[in-house]
Amino acid sequence: MITLIRTRTLKALRDSLTQAETEAETARTEADKCLEQSGDLLDHLTQADDVAGELRAELAQSLRDAARLEGELEALRAQSLLDTEDRQALRTLLRTTRKHNQRADRVYALFHHGRLHSIHPTVEAAEIAAEAEGAPRSGWTTHTPGAALPPACEVTWRVQPLPFGTTP
Repeated sequence: MITLIRTRTLKALRDSLTQAETEAETARTEADKCLEQSGDLLDHLTQADDVAGELRAELAQSLRDAARLEGELEALRAQSLLDTEDRQALRTLLRTTRKHNQRADRVYALFHHGRLHSIHPTVEAAEIAAEAEGAPRSGWTTHTPGAALPPACEVTWRVQPLPFGTTP
């Protein structure tokens, strides 16, 4: 059986087919563009995700570094406080040592006609005390260590060093 189609119908069908093919081609072109844009967008999103991952890793490293530096700062602060305390303790020990070093290892006894008159920290202090009691301001002589002392009754005023704080 033979189907008869009119020319006008055939022409209309061909025009519809051409128009549909053109629309399909336009749709394919637009789909390709969208697909290409989607691929580009996907590439950009992938790159953005990679950059975000790198930034997260850098942030985590920075946080670790900050925590480590905070710990070091605390240790340095504690060390600084200990150093300050140590310096203060050393100053106190130095003052104490200086006081001990200033203590005389001997005293000077002032004798008047062989009898103990007073005890003084220095020879000069003993001489001043004797002069205050009427001893002459000049004529003081020093005793040579190891030499025999003149008899006490022969000397009006005599200053004699005596060891202090030592055990025999």
